[in-house]
Amino acid sequence: MYPHGPRCRGASGQCLPNSNQDRSLIISHAREAAGSPDRRRAIPAGAREGRWSAPDGHAIRRFDWPAGHAAERGALLFLGGRGDFYEKYLEAFADWREKGWRVTAIDWRGQAGSGRLGNDAVTGHIGDFSQWTGDLAAFWGDWTAEATGPRVIVAHSMGAHIALRAAAERLVAPDAFVLVAPMLGIGRLPPAVMQTAARVMGRLGDPRRPAWKWSEKPGEPPAARGALLTHDTDRYADELWWRAQRPELVMGPGSWGWVERAYASMRALSAPGLLETITIPTLILATTADRLVSYRAIAAAAARLPLSKMVTFGSEASHEILREADPVRDRALAAIDRFLDETVSPQ
Repeated sequence: MYPHGPRCRGASGQCLPNSNQDRSLIISHAREAAGSPDRRRAIPAGAREGRWSAPDGHAIRRFDWPAGHAAERGALLFLGGRGDFYEKYLEAFADWREKGWRVTAIDWRGQAGSGRLGNDAVTGHIGDFSQWTGDLAAFWGDWTAEATGPRVIVAHSMGAHIALRAAAERLVAPDAFVLVAPMLGIGRLPPAVMQTAARVMGRLGDPRRPAWKWSEKPGEPPAARGALLTHDTDRYADELWWRAQRPELVMGPGSWGWVERAYASMRALSAPGLLETITIPTLILATTADRLVSYRAIAAAAARLPLSKMVTFGSEASHEILREADPVRDRALAAIDRFLDETVSPQ
């Protein structure tokens, strides 16, 4: 499960693509030796980076960090959003670990350290979201067999959508959900209209081609991207730092295929009566100022989930609530801690 054999090359390789695991240890130890450990720019001592093989053999990158307490609080699985990589959330992982949680995270198939499914190394593509729910179901089965105590899922954006869909399809059954800015709607036009438009665009050319422009400078994110994600310029800079240290993590636009399948999946999840069947205690964090996912769709879904609570932020928060400025981030983490304390009992 944690191989130490020859490194593989290429963004679509079945080993950790262009792996920097050897270098990550140097990064971590060098910073600690200098007397200034940084929870955001170092793989922590005691954490393991490795891979898990999906049922079809595709290599999925994973991160595991045992709890910091002698008695574990339980096990927490973190699922990132579109284009995410787990390094972005090391700071949050440290906070949860200090609370006694064993933390695991995975990179979705086709992004970050889990290879690519498109024609190039930066466009995010998927044939269908069922590939992701299938991966999650299989990983969940293996991971829960290893884990002890309560098992919870904390998921962001697209990851929250996939986790919620997997629950609706009875593929996962965590003791609690925390969904941060879940991708339950995108854009302002009706989803059926947007899906049809994306389908037409996909048929006009290769559906794996990018659906939107990335930047005037190939390989560099747009200048305005940071403001869409967080008000904290230092935390946004952390993402760029990791991209420079581990270039295989870089991802740009989604493909037209991804857009069309995203709308199909969101429409399926919003079907009448489906969300009402999910009886998992759920905390939803969202912001009315989100310009990437629809707050209105999130609020509508929260009202339909039988055991949900919602914490709403305003203009002080952008899409990446867990990587926001301290006043927002602290409030979000405190809400998560209270929810888990109230919802799941220690082992």
